[in-house]
Amino acid sequence: MAEMLRVNNLVKHFPVRQGFFGRSRGKIHAVDGVSFTLEENQTLGLVGESGCGKSTIGFCILRLIKPTAGEVWFEGHNLVTAPPETLRQLRKELQIVFQDPFGSLNPRMTVAQIIEEPLLNHLDLSASRRREMVAESLSMVGLLPEHATRFPHEFSGGQRQRICLARALILRPKVIICDEPVSALDVSVQAQVLNLLSKLQRELKLSYLFVSHDLAVIRHVSHRVAVMYLGQIVEEADVKELYSRPLHPYTQALLSAVPVPNPRKRRRRILLEGDVPSPLDPSPACRFHSRCPNAMEICREAAPPLRSINEDHQVACHLYDENRPAPAESGNKKTLPAIPGGNTTNQTM
Repeated sequence: MAEMLRVNNLVKHFPVRQGFFGRSRGKIHAVDGVSFTLEENQTLGLVGESGCGKSTIGFCILRLIKPTAGEVWFEGHNLVTAPPETLRQLRKELQIVFQDPFGSLNPRMTVAQIIEEPLLNHLDLSASRRREMVAESLSMVGLLPEHATRFPHEFSGGQRQRICLARALILRPKVIICDEPVSALDVSVQAQVLNLLSKLQRELKLSYLFVSHDLAVIRHVSHRVAVMYLGQIVEEADVKELYSRPLHPYTQALLSAVPVPNPRKRRRRILLEGDVPSPLDPSPACRFHSRCPNAMEICREAAPPLRSINEDHQVACHLYDENRPAPAESGNKKTLPAIPGGNTTNQTM
């Protein structure tokens, strides 16, 4: 399958300043060496706790904020170092849907003005052609042509998110970054928007980078899933592989918290003790070791690399170091939770 977007060792640090003169007293490690590939007509789900750097990655890819270091390759161009005019041309192929469907819409503009704004910025089209394209985009997301003359406050949350999606689609992009697009919506409306995204992906051959903290949503829309913790990817796998056989202790803890829609099935919840380390001064060792139930001495000394376990599965954990016995073969076995929707029998580690 063709590669659409490649991110190599992406880094974003935010300086922390204090005092009258704004002297720097450190930096927040929002994103620290993240790498992944997004393939054509595929969805990569990016999941993790709030504040782990998921949204920052999306903003860095689009250069809405400038990365500290790293590379973002799209159609042979490095977006991190691309000159302004090249970046402007490439942005026609890269769009974003923000989390807040009301805050991302200008309340003083009609729906037609909001959706056609990208056309005015990037293409030289007649007014009649722009109106046709606005009507087409509204139809694609399930809205009516007469909605074009209304203002954002006249719509529900789900309809406003559809307007945001219509604006993102108006230039017919190849990649859309979805930044928590359904987190502010009711569950029933979430399902409608997610089904719409899947339908548009099939019809338009779109690639999505889907950012969310909701594991059920990620499972529904993604082909591959990357799990983030404190600015780094700790596990990446095919969606079926990750949900049926999570390897990293953090991923196991996240999945153990997902409710099972069956009162007769029980699953042991993994409770993580301790607080999340500060991103202002992260440990040079494994960032999860202070909360990990399986932490070893090496975890407090060195950070594990993201290594391949098989063709579809990567994990950053010393439990899977080379020359180390597989966790399932160790003498001290620990029962892992059954995965909702997957294999519900007990697993051991």
